[in-house]
Amino acid sequence: MARVVVLDYGSGNLRSAERALRRVGAEVEVTGDFQTALECEALVVPGVGAYAACMAGLKDVRGDRIIGRRLAGGRPVLGICVGMQILFDRGIEHGVETEGCAEWPGVVDRLEADVVPHMGWNTVHAPEKSVLFGGLGPDTRFYFVHSYAARQWQLHPEPPMIPPLVTWATHGDDFVAAAENGPLSATQFHPEKSGDAGAHLLENWLASVA
Repeated sequence: MARVVVLDYGSGNLRSAERALRRVGAEVEVTGDFQTALECEALVVPGVGAYAACMAGLKDVRGDRIIGRRLAGGRPVLGICVGMQILFDRGIEHGVETEGCAEWPGVVDRLEADVVPHMGWNTVHAPEKSVLFGGLGPDTRFYFVHSYAARQWQLHPEPPMIPPLVTWATHGDDFVAAAENGPLSATQFHPEKSGDAGAHLLENWLASVA
């Protein structure tokens, strides 16, 4: 099974992610060490809280450079929750705009719904060729806790050579619940809090990077 690093940059449910990955057989290390995170077989980038704070913490450990260099070399990265959001061009919270890692096009902003945050279990609409959701039925539910999300998928003038597979969910309006694009994958929901469904998804991801 793959040797996985959970990136420690001061944000995210690090130990929950570690336990969930160990549960499905991964060898896991939690660290913010640049070289270790760069060279591992698979990298998980968790995240909770404010977009700007997560980006600041990520840059403190050069996490943006780690992600960029890994992807340039085709090395797998999985973002979770705000760890997914920071992969987009930018985030807007309380009128403050923060630049993200710009690995994917689009803006993360506040959900338009009667009840925010979106907290609890919800289904998703995954594309047929999804690796992450392979073997999971359309009624499978995942655990979400968030007030912000990418609500559109915008294309850059020169789209990536591998078309992204985008999974959607609905809370008030539609938002990006997950995305897969070559070595880069991410979920807005928390697989580590999603029971057997989350474990199955992590197994799928690990099998794809082995």
